[in-house]
Amino acid sequence: MGVGVLLGHFLPAFAAFLSGLQIAQINLPIAFLVWLMIFPMMLKVDFASVKNVGRNPKGLILTWIINWLVKPFTMFALACLFMYFVYGTVISDSLQKDYVAGMVLLGAAPCTAMVFVWSSLAKGDSAYTLMQVATNDLIILFAFVPIVGLLLGIGGFSIPWLTLFLSIVLFIVIPLALAVALRLLIVKKKGKVFLEERVIPKFSPFTMVGLLLMLVLLFTMQADLIIENPLHILLIAVPLVLQTFIIFFLTFSMAKVLRLPFEIAAPAGFVGASNFFELAVAVAIALFPNNPGVSLATTVGVLTEVPTMLALVKIANHFKPKFGSENDKLVIKKKEGE
Repeated sequence: MGVGVLLGHFLPAFAAFLSGLQIAQINLPIAFLVWLMIFPMMLKVDFASVKNVGRNPKGLILTWIINWLVKPFTMFALACLFMYFVYGTVISDSLQKDYVAGMVLLGAAPCTAMVFVWSSLAKGDSAYTLMQVATNDLIILFAFVPIVGLLLGIGGFSIPWLTLFLSIVLFIVIPLALAVALRLLIVKKKGKVFLEERVIPKFSPFTMVGLLLMLVLLFTMQADLIIENPLHILLIAVPLVLQTFIIFFLTFSMAKVLRLPFEIAAPAGFVGASNFFELAVAVAIALFPNNPGVSLATTVGVLTEVPTMLALVKIANHFKPKFGSENDKLVIKKKEGE
């Protein structure tokens, strides 16, 4: 972050050069780094697991409802509340609108990759988490564009539909298709164990490298806006963090009502609470190249993601005794059978 701001401030020509590397409004460095981040994570997703959806559907249905029928709209409501009313006299009208658009993009992009990290920290059911991620990756192909279009339209934005469709193809469809094809090829020739123990570990470091370079690039391109409005980062973070906690506790509470075991309830909460910020950032820059406030709002989502989700992992583990585990339920069933 610091390196990016310094580069952008003292080398404005370099920042302008990076911003100008575009094809059809798609920033090429951003596109490359998004691929670098998400391809290794998509390689981990076994879409063959989708066939097991019917075995235990309650957790998945809960995740889908929260992600696609609740989360985008609560984010839009919170964004409008804070930007237009709470911060109405602090932030200019044009930036208010830009920040709302950026938060809409975050709210409509549920997390796919980092959920594996949060789930492992809470000792969630890895196989079930895989199903949650796989089905959400499939749903995002069809739901992201209409939801974003609807909310941006309500927010008063003119929607470049072609760029929006192109973004989802470039940042989701193509890397997803390549990851699936490569996974199937390796499994067929070398086996699943070879893929998981030899191939995936070699790709995994690229995710962190891509994330760090993405942060440098984003803060380089937005250095002037950040320097001129340092308080705005904190102001944007407030509704984003609030949204994360609301969605997590809503999902976690509903999982408790549905009597889901902790190993499924915790990842369900994490999927809804966290964001696919790589997609949100890339689409923000593609859709609104002349509105840096939109991409700044999505960048703040990157900054709040890790500390907020680590806090929620801690909270989830604290409430673990309140939930039954999958093993507990198997023991009860066995005793009832006896």
